[in-house]
Amino acid sequence: MAYRAPVSAIEFALMQEAGFQRLIDSGKYEDLSNDLLTAILDEAAKLANDYVAPVNWEGDQTGSHLTDDGVKVPESFKAAYTKYIEGGWPTLAAPAEYGGQGLPLAMSNAVTEMMNSNIGFQLCPMLSNGGVEAMAAHASGEQKEKYLRRVISGEWSATMNLTEPHAGSDVGNIRSKAMPQEDGSYKITGTKIYITYGDHDMTDNIIHLVLARTPGAPEGTKGISLFVVPKFMVNDDGSLGSANDVKCIGLEEKLGIHASPTCVMAFGENVDTTGGATGWLVGPEHGGMACMFTMMNNARLHVGLQGVGVAEAATQHALAYAQERKQGRKPGAAKDDNDAVAIINHPDVRRMLLTMRALTDAARAICYENGVMADLAHAADDAEAKAKNDLLTPISKAFSTDIANEVASLGVQIHGGMGFVEETGAAQFMRDARILPIYEGTNGIQAMDLVGRKLGNGDTIKAYIGEMKETADNCRQSNNPVLVDIAERLNKSVGVLETTTDWLVAQRGSLDVLAGATPYLRLFGLVAGCHYLARGALAVSQNSVEPNFDRRKMASAQFYAHNLLSAVSGLSDATMAGNDMLEDIGVEALAV
Repeated sequence: MAYRAPVSAIEFALMQEAGFQRLIDSGKYEDLSNDLLTAILDEAAKLANDYVAPVNWEGDQTGSHLTDDGVKVPESFKAAYTKYIEGGWPTLAAPAEYGGQGLPLAMSNAVTEMMNSNIGFQLCPMLSNGGVEAMAAHASGEQKEKYLRRVISGEWSATMNLTEPHAGSDVGNIRSKAMPQEDGSYKITGTKIYITYGDHDMTDNIIHLVLARTPGAPEGTKGISLFVVPKFMVNDDGSLGSANDVKCIGLEEKLGIHASPTCVMAFGENVDTTGGATGWLVGPEHGGMACMFTMMNNARLHVGLQGVGVAEAATQHALAYAQERKQGRKPGAAKDDNDAVAIINHPDVRRMLLTMRALTDAARAICYENGVMADLAHAADDAEAKAKNDLLTPISKAFSTDIANEVASLGVQIHGGMGFVEETGAAQFMRDARILPIYEGTNGIQAMDLVGRKLGNGDTIKAYIGEMKETADNCRQSNNPVLVDIAERLNKSVGVLETTTDWLVAQRGSLDVLAGATPYLRLFGLVAGCHYLARGALAVSQNSVEPNFDRRKMASAQFYAHNLLSAVSGLSDATMAGNDMLEDIGVEALAV
């Protein structure tokens, strides 16, 4: 089944659920309008439908390969990337002074979701987007002139090099070294792993952002610095010079995203003759983590959008199959009626499809408002928007990627035995989605970030809970029986979230908070999702979009409130269970 970008659902989520109108009304974006949004979404859909999504399966089957001349990606990916940069899509939200269009991140995120119909492809632009943000915020003027413009255009790509074999997620334990040179450059030596698109043949140059330690640097994250290390040296006139001493020395054999090269990168492989890879300090010495977090936070929201993109594609795939596959009698049919019907007629299949659709819509809205908050924080210097953006980022990343796995798994289930067979394509979504809760900070790390940093004294989430209560009140006041029912269930769940949050805030500093972090994040995401779906249902009840679309939005919100919010009370109990039981079990008992 061919993917079709859900333009109507995307535009509706932006405008009615995520509050994109606030960006138009802010006056901070010249020429931003509803008409411009519609035009951009329509054009992006053509690119996704005609060039990006169609090569997803072929890319998975072909994969990327390491050769003597470097990493080669599928030829179909190179063709799609050419179309991507020809259309100026990498420039959407990039700074105008370096060739970007300066449009809102929230608009770019909507385009990104469509491109995430093929996450193996979109991973390259995603890493470049993060590199642009880090360099725009921290690089020197000379570095920006030399590198930034061409990364923004897509002519060059960018990577982030954090992880090392011995350290994993413990970035403070990295050992890569940066030795200062008389000309102000540094010689970088070390090995980095899991470097997405660390090498490829879609662009002429690759700009690596690398974490390393200078001599005498403090231990831990306080001693880490950030360096820009090009694959090919860049001459003063902008032309490419000799190859730098940076090389992909291996590709990981992965469960999914086979077309995306996940590289083992060696900096200073020929150190005896080169002294190491040549790089330049970005930002202050020992300020690398602050610089990199700019890139990482961007990447975490983008990974959440990967979850949305995979979930949408898996849902479309399963729906098409359920409409075509005939098996079993129609429920309630006469005893002598043995005609097989499409499996979408069976209640359990409809339940699975509604679960897929509702979870996907909820995750989309969460990520989209996250983007709107990031834009308001940046363009309008809005402190409240900044706090809400920080609060929503771990939810966007973790909740959206968790549901992507659930949705993709349900898609396999709907296909039945054929879902376990590669030729149907359902399995690829499940394989590809599995990495999403792991990279850019595992979802456990996102949960710890939420309870350890983002909750703070609870003021930001209290304001957000106030918005959820207002949504419930608006639904109740509509006097629409379906909306009133949703309001009652949402309001009850918001109360559970509020009680659980108060408990966590009171336990700050204790291990009980960390023990309950993951169930709390899930609880938070479920309630937030219902908040946005209720907004959407209220909007179509007041201003019809199209009868079938209206029914879909109402049904998704009602199903979500009845079926998915039921987990909230149990998640609250799990959050407040404390750490004692985990400690009492002990490692020895687990090993038996």
